[in-house]
Amino acid sequence: MHVLRLGGIDKHRTAYFSSQSTSNGGRKVLGQKPYALSVRVITWNVNSIRQRLPRLLALLSRHEPDVVCLQETKVADQDFPIDPLLEQGYGALSHGQGGRNGVAIVSRLPMEEVSRGLPGSPVPDDARVLVARVDGVTVASIYAVNGKEVGDPAYDVKLDWYEALDAWAQSMIDPVALTLLAGDFNVTPDDRDVHDPELWRGRNLASEPERERLRALMSMGLIDLGRHAAGDVEGPFTFWDYRMGAFHRGWGLRIDLALGTAPVADRLVSVEVDREERKPTSGEGKPSDHAPAIVTLRD
Repeated sequence: MHVLRLGGIDKHRTAYFSSQSTSNGGRKVLGQKPYALSVRVITWNVNSIRQRLPRLLALLSRHEPDVVCLQETKVADQDFPIDPLLEQGYGALSHGQGGRNGVAIVSRLPMEEVSRGLPGSPVPDDARVLVARVDGVTVASIYAVNGKEVGDPAYDVKLDWYEALDAWAQSMIDPVALTLLAGDFNVTPDDRDVHDPELWRGRNLASEPERERLRALMSMGLIDLGRHAAGDVEGPFTFWDYRMGAFHRGWGLRIDLALGTAPVADRLVSVEVDREERKPTSGEGKPSDHAPAIVTLRD
């Protein structure tokens, strides 16, 4: 039996889907944790879940993640494509918005919604933050404001949005608890995360005011797991613009991040980027301009 649980004041604002079948009929059953010594969490800006659904389903089969944080789903909750995910043994929480923004958390483990939205956001109608409790870990899917370009009014909105995110994190994050913030933060943490630091210096996605706000967020006890795993090297990049052949030229940025508390970092095994997923020839339909970042933790 498939169960759709609606919460909140407006039934279209939240949807939690699960499968409670005891016999799987040839497919996986949600809520039955596979025996494993590791937990795999993926964060991926899909840039429209409708367009990327075949690739998402292939990603689930290929990597068998326990949790996937999605950004830019671009669908209202009632239009979230849950049935194909159920067929693969996954449920989902969606905080959606038709045609733009939108975040979701997909899981093959039982999960409970903690919160949605960002208190004090300068764009309160934007669907950008969703938090769930999954197997003892608090997981947030984050889609930060882009900002367009330095000097644009949208850039000031971005800085104000980060101030709200920092205030929210200060009240929410317990540095000794298992907490993971994963998503498209639309900021490169430092010059190692930019293919050409001089070209990007002072520009949106690499400007100092943005980076200062990201550092303020991380000062609350969060560790950049991607940098922690990679060490002092360039990248690995997660985003390549569709234009000018950026992917093939290596013109990438690392803006998709997984920020974890120390107890999460202590369990870190690896962080990898699935570059194959960014290739036009690697799957059905056009790829997203972001590649999935795959975080593996010891169970």
